[in-house]
Amino acid sequence: MKGHGPKSGQGEAPAGELRTTAVPTGVRIEVYAKPRAKKSAILGAREGALEVALAAMPVEGAANDELVATLAKALGLRKADVELVRGQGSRTKLVILHGIAEADLRARLDLLSR
Repeated sequence: MKGHGPKSGQGEAPAGELRTTAVPTGVRIEVYAKPRAKKSAILGAREGALEVALAAMPVEGAANDELVATLAKALGLRKADVELVRGQGSRTKLVILHGIAEADLRARLDLLSR
């Protein structure tokens, strides 16, 4: 679809336009999931959401499990610290990352973009 996702080679920092909300236990972000990718990876910011490619198929929660694992590994969190709050059956999801501050999240995302 036209206009979806970052174009390769742009070099934009993933945290550049990401909308975040501080919550008592961490940070809430919106995630745009792209299942059926060749490999799971954080792609960058897309319309305020963090775009994440997922190698898993969106069947029986496999893509959601892969999303939690991908975010946890990339951000240095435990899987238990990545909470899928809304969007279990949708590409647009609301996630709370427990145990991380907004500034730390942005710094970790910036490191991933290098």
